Amino acid sequence: MAKYLFVYHGGGMPDTPEQQAEEMAAWGKWFETMVPAIVDGGNPVGPSTTVFAGRVEENGGANPASGYSLIAAASLEEAIAHAKGCPVLKGGGSVEVAETFDP
Repeated sequence: MAKYLFVYHGGGMPDTPEQQAEEMAAWGKWFETMVPAIVDGGNPVGPSTTVFAGRVEENGGANPASGYSLIAAASLEEAIAHAKGCPVLKGGGSVEVAETFDP
């Protein structure tokens, strides 16, 4: 089974404690649907820095990452099917899906 990296872009923590609890519950429910596939549930990430040849951008570039997860799936199509249920999509964010390769 291949491993796929999910890189989350956009989204964010809601303002009120009630909205935050609702958002966390949505993520928990989504992760429950993928329990056998989860290799590393990941985490949100802080502000990112992009390193280029000859320069560094401290704003994370055009589409900064907001978190990541690592899952196992039989195919890219299966990984994409899992990504389509991600709560970040409801807030206008996106999920980048990339197969990883062991050395």
